[in-house]
Amino acid sequence: MALNQEPGREQWATRLGFILAAMGSAVGLGNIWRFSYVAGENGGAALFLFT
Repeated sequence: MALNQEPGREQWATRLGFILAAMGSAVGLGNIWRFSYVAGENGGAALFLFT
């Protein structure tokens, strides 16, 4: 093996696995933003300001 040769990249096993992981990430980020918004609407903004 030559010194300047890079090893191969890792890849997803299936396309479905990638799609499910992407959907899970999007849902998780959406829940984080929604919680902050709902808490601020209901007077819980101090939780974020003083934490």
